[in-house]
Amino acid sequence: MLVTSRAHDEYVAMFDLGDRDLGRSIVDVAAGSSGFAARWSRRGGHVVSVDPAYAVGGTRIAELGRVDLERGSAIAAEFPDRFVWDWFGDPQRRQAMRSRALAEFLTDLVSRPGGYLAAALPALPFRDGAFDLAISSHLLFTWADQLGLDWHHAAVRELARVAREVRLFPTVLQGAGDPVPFWAELMARLDADGLRCHRQRVPYEFQKGVDEMLVVLPR
Repeated sequence: MLVTSRAHDEYVAMFDLGDRDLGRSIVDVAAGSSGFAARWSRRGGHVVSVDPAYAVGGTRIAELGRVDLERGSAIAAEFPDRFVWDWFGDPQRRQAMRSRALAEFLTDLVSRPGGYLAAALPALPFRDGAFDLAISSHLLFTWADQLGLDWHHAAVRELARVAREVRLFPTVLQGAGDPVPFWAELMARLDADGLRCHRQRVPYEFQKGVDEMLVVLPR
């Protein structure tokens, strides 16, 4: 089980979020031990975080989060040609940001437990249109070599069911950033479902050449 501690500022950049979005209800799916919800809620925003890992409890999540911090740093060090440091600045700053994100998450999990729900795609326990915006990072497309076309189709449809807008980052496979092999067929299926999809560049790049999110809206 992977539990990654991405920082609030990473989310803001990955999903091109701004003050205009503070008044919108947000669901973060596959949120892991991100610090986004903790800080976003302190700014006055409304966000519900969803991840199956929440079922194991805070102590275990803290352990998994620390393991993932070390794993991520090791991968970046082993494959320096795959990453760029313009956004983070350097490896030390990335480590510090993500360590702080984990601490913020753990504090918020205790103080605001209702903001964290153990659930997973492609079936979410929310009514239709429950949120203004659904966001999800490094699940869809990242694991396309393991989660195939049918799963992705069901997952995007489910996110579009519970939210009026969906933003997904990144739009490539993990590792070398290869294209999703079933991208064209998935887009065709979503179009047939009445969903309008487009890629949008965002002000975030860590994996080299990976700086686009997919936006999904009703047609």
